[in-house]
Amino acid sequence: MSHPATDELSSAERAFMINATEIDILPGVWGDLDEPLVSGPVSDLVPILLSLVERGWIEVSRVIPWTAPDGAAGFQSGPPIPKRALPALLSDAENWEYPQSADWLGCLTVALTEAGQQMPR
Repeated sequence: MSHPATDELSSAERAFMINATEIDILPGVWGDLDEPLVSGPVSDLVPILLSLVERGWIEVSRVIPWTAPDGAAGFQSGPPIPKRALPALLSDAENWEYPQSADWLGCLTVALTEAGQQMPR
């Protein structure tokens, strides 16, 4: 069965969709990208991700603290970052790098929207 919306995705778009399914931090996409994007500048990735946000399939947010019902500390995605703020944030190469520590608080993360979750995989 063919699904035009997903069949027409580029390999880079698929990489972002995979990482959004995993609710991964932004640097996680590097492991799913193909050349020449892996060795290219971040500026090549920004329009690809923004396109998926504009289509309503992915949202970008920051990792925020979360407390489990048992009191254990953890992380979760915060509220979506407004679209108008994304170009500047995504243009900052530091947001595309893994943090030096294991603390991901404040890192940009990608997640599927409700519409993105409805897409066949």
